[in-house]
Amino acid sequence: MRKLFGTDGVRGVANLEPMTSEIAMQLGRAAAHIFMRRAGRHQVVIGKDTRLSGYMLESALTSGICSMGVDVLLVGPLPTPAIAFLTRSLRADAGVVISASHNPYQDNGIKFFSNEGFKLPDELEARIEQLIVSDEIKHLRPTADAIGKAYRIDDAEGRYIEFVKRSLPRDLDFQGIKLVVDCANGAAYKVAPAVFRELGAEIEVIANTPDGMNINDGCGAVHPERLQEAVRRHGAHIGIALDGDADRAIFVCEQGKIIDGDHVMAALGLDLHAQGQLARATVVGTVMSNFGLEIAMKKAGIQLMRTPVGDRYLMERMLADGYNFGGEQSGHFIFLDHNTTGDGLISALQILSLMKRTGKPLSELAKAMTAVPQILLNVKVKHKPDLNQIPDIQQAIKSAEVTLNGSGRVLVRYSGTESLLRIMVEGERDSTIREVADHLAEIVRARIG
Repeated sequence: MRKLFGTDGVRGVANLEPMTSEIAMQLGRAAAHIFMRRAGRHQVVIGKDTRLSGYMLESALTSGICSMGVDVLLVGPLPTPAIAFLTRSLRADAGVVISASHNPYQDNGIKFFSNEGFKLPDELEARIEQLIVSDEIKHLRPTADAIGKAYRIDDAEGRYIEFVKRSLPRDLDFQGIKLVVDCANGAAYKVAPAVFRELGAEIEVIANTPDGMNINDGCGAVHPERLQEAVRRHGAHIGIALDGDADRAIFVCEQGKIIDGDHVMAALGLDLHAQGQLARATVVGTVMSNFGLEIAMKKAGIQLMRTPVGDRYLMERMLADGYNFGGEQSGHFIFLDHNTTGDGLISALQILSLMKRTGKPLSELAKAMTAVPQILLNVKVKHKPDLNQIPDIQQAIKSAEVTLNGSGRVLVRYSGTESLLRIMVEGERDSTIREVADHLAEIVRARIG
């Protein structure tokens, strides 16, 4: 069983295990060893978000990587997808992102990308862990000029801005569109406003003054209320809220209403299909995708393929089966024709492009699907035992399925990044699914809460 890596790298409270400078240095050493696969000098890109602890972890990672004879390319605060792109563009051996995404500033995380810009498979993360635990590489200590150096890449922001813009046709701009962008006081606080301005949009920017401690604080994708208010106040056509590392985006329509990821996927999936650009006529979603998305796609002759929650599992399925578009309810969208990971800015540009080409507001585009009533409850848990081994919880799930009588579905799973158990219930009637979800939550709290 892995002790360090979760569903999205290593994550925890900064300066407490496993998010200490000591472990960060060891992760740097182990990763550097694994990615040294060719002759000559080796390079690893390191990017981060705006958390105070990013300085500490960046220094520790840099130290560990350089101690193995590998050079470090520092790009500073940039979105996670920018690191995926820059790793490929700079022909580096790997990329590292220091970020805890949507979590509060006290947390931080470390995740790796391969030289092709993809998140690492489980077996490679397990190998990194094994190297740390076993002390297998303790004796590897290059000296003199074999020690790695650290370089700062001054034009990293500009490279990424141009890359993002290239996801659109050259003759398309956003003149006449007024938007509000919420940068979450995070990694995209500089690049996001620049991208939209350069494409001609009239923009209002909020939460773009990071101080190391205000990332995701009452703003961004996890707190869209401020964005909703700003859209209404400014009379904007659309609001875009990024999360701390800008790998996902939440959208607010011109009426100030949140348009969730399923409705965005429906609109974009139908458009890609109509243009003949949806590979294998398939949209890849997760087990959390609303049943209404499945219905809408089926009507259009599109298959909805479901995976476990987490963009890495979306990506694995997309790569394995040759699909090019997938996403999550939470606002992660992967356009494999444009980038190798979820990219909040590219997602925003695709929605803006659809609005501009069709002349339709986002509220209209969102009607591509009708959601089945869904309730999602998060229950705090003290530990995460195997749910199959808890008879009371299994019985409660079976009872819930009987109550729904084939007109809905129940999903109970642990969060991969937090001490939470997520209960999702879908069905035809709000009152029924609320009753079912509350009963399940009560049982869970009694057993493991």
